[in-house]
Amino acid sequence: MTLIADSGSTKTAWCLTNGQDYSEQFLTAGINPFYTDYENIVSELQELTKRFNHVVNTVYFYGAGVASPEKATLMKQCCCEVFPTATAEAHTDLLGAARALCGHTPGIAGILGTGSNSCFYDGQHIADTVPPCGFILGDEGSGAALGKQLVADFLQRRLPKEIHHAFQEHSKLTKDEILEQVYRKPFPNRFLAAFTTFLHQHQNHYYVHDLLHKSFDSFLTRHIMHYDCARYPLHLLGSVSFYFQHIIKETAGARNIQLGKIEKTAMPGLLLYHKNH
Repeated sequence: MTLIADSGSTKTAWCLTNGQDYSEQFLTAGINPFYTDYENIVSELQELTKRFNHVVNTVYFYGAGVASPEKATLMKQCCCEVFPTATAEAHTDLLGAARALCGHTPGIAGILGTGSNSCFYDGQHIADTVPPCGFILGDEGSGAALGKQLVADFLQRRLPKEIHHAFQEHSKLTKDEILEQVYRKPFPNRFLAAFTTFLHQHQNHYYVHDLLHKSFDSFLTRHIMHYDCARYPLHLLGSVSFYFQHIIKETAGARNIQLGKIEKTAMPGLLLYHKNH
């Protein structure tokens, strides 16, 4: 049996499959080796084993925290301790996105979720990538970047009156509560990204449409246009790209960027990739 993981900091999607007629999926807490030590990762994996009785032969782990050879080695060691009969691979979530979106074909892959990321994928490896730089210095087009602009405009009284009142009713937060969440509480990027729900509800309003368009255009110009857009299509993964795809299509069309697949999650594509692989 093969076990595939698509992991972020908050949740991990797992699929146990024989590559043919059987697959079973699970959700667990996020596993991020950048923040979590060996013992805690092993403990999380041991909890997972209580949910099935099959022998695992291969583990493919794709995660946001697997950003260096050291973290990849740590993740593989954890997997091999819990699944002693298995061989294990650990890769970045960006390679997972590229494999899920492009399979074995070269293309440009992007992630637009809580954060954003992108790469040129040569059909096997990530051949080039523009650093996303996080939601303070970058992450253009991401949920965190969209929420950051919305909240800043709200606090600085730059919203149209009807959107200001709607956001006030939606969030029910004071200025001090917002600043506490952003500057003192952990994971301010998740807090800000949560406001994409509000943006989706009001996406036809001229202010919201303009905010979305400018942020997606910034993602395209600062990241995607560094790759060979004339030759390769852009494929996108993540909830932001999925729910705002009509605006992304408008923005990409204005830049003569060809769009390919737009998927909400990576798992269906990863299952197909590893089945064919």
